[in-house]
Amino acid sequence: MPVTPPSDAQEDARRLRRSFLIAIFFTAALWTIKLSELALGIDLSRYSIYPGDPATLIGVLFAPLLHGSLSHLFANTAPILVLGTGLLYGYPKAARVALPIIYLGSGLAVWLFARPAWHLGASGLAFGLMFFVFTMGVVRWERRAIALSLAVFLLYGGMIWGLLPTDPRISFEYHLAGAALGLLFAVLLRRLDPPAPEKTYSWEQEGGDEDDWPFDERHGEEDGVGGRPPPAKVRGPDRGEAIEAQPDGGPGRGQS
Repeated sequence: MPVTPPSDAQEDARRLRRSFLIAIFFTAALWTIKLSELALGIDLSRYSIYPGDPATLIGVLFAPLLHGSLSHLFANTAPILVLGTGLLYGYPKAARVALPIIYLGSGLAVWLFARPAWHLGASGLAFGLMFFVFTMGVVRWERRAIALSLAVFLLYGGMIWGLLPTDPRISFEYHLAGAALGLLFAVLLRRLDPPAPEKTYSWEQEGGDEDDWPFDERHGEEDGVGGRPPPAKVRGPDRGEAIEAQPDGGPGRGQS
């Protein structure tokens, strides 16, 4: 028995579900690490980043997984979940390149250029995701990309203020590095994913089925609706000739 391939809508729903599950898994890992840290009474902040210190270079890998408090983690949970789902769903091929670069590259930039302080948290990754998805809508300018970009802007447009050094306890450098990498790689990877198929309707197709259009020549001839009306015959003023009155007003010749 032949197997029917999944439709575009089914494949779309499957990809959205898979993207959401991956984002859920990552956020669950963040909460597991923080709750375990609190339950066991241990401090994992030594695995975060202190710029210029070779001993903390390992923090490039671990710092996004660590958070200073539950409120810090809670603030990053929804953006990671929503933006991560949007990136994986909208641009699955680009995500394979962009995610590791934003994750590791933002931490490396902090280690190289940030002010002397301990830097940790997933907010750099969140800023990278936000700027990546938003920029993709601008540079690709196709229906799904624009929809994702608008959704990101409406939900998290206010994150842009996090790029400014407004609070010494907040690593704006992590935010800035993630945002810069997200924007840059959105431009570089804009053509990696094919555009989403767009639904077309019969009336949008050139040369569509004439049966779908009620006012055509063929129906006009058969049903007297639309098309050219049949010529009307009137009596001429002399010689008893019948003259066809044409729709454009010009007389035609005929015989009675």
